[in-house]
Amino acid sequence: QVRLVESGGGLVQPGGTLRLSCAASGSIFSFNTMGWYRQAPGKQRDLVATITSSGSANYADSVKGRFTISRDDAENTVYLQMNNLKPEDTAVYYCNLNQVRFRIYNYWGQGTQVTVSS
Repeated sequence: QVRLVESGGGLVQPGGTLRLSCAASGSIFSFNTMGWYRQAPGKQRDLVATITSSGSANYADSVKGRFTISRDDAENTVYLQMNNLKPEDTAVYYCNLNQVRFRIYNYWGQGTQVTVSS
């Protein structure tokens, strides 16, 4: 079993910055993908960014150039640096860990609220 704990959400003005963190603990395999998804009220949960254990990153078009995902494997932690935030970035942000060993294991954090408003 894996536990994911997010932190770093909050209220920020448009154009501001936030940094989200997600610490993973438990049975974590060497090869995995960690990422961030978000869900706004009344909408589906969408991908924000993912990063593999080899460091390959993938971003949603809406956040390219503004958000940066990174990971510290020694600490089993993934980060999301969010710059130039916009009101449309307002959502609950969820951490995800996906790993495979004979089958797919997919884990979610509890979510952290990000609100961009003046």
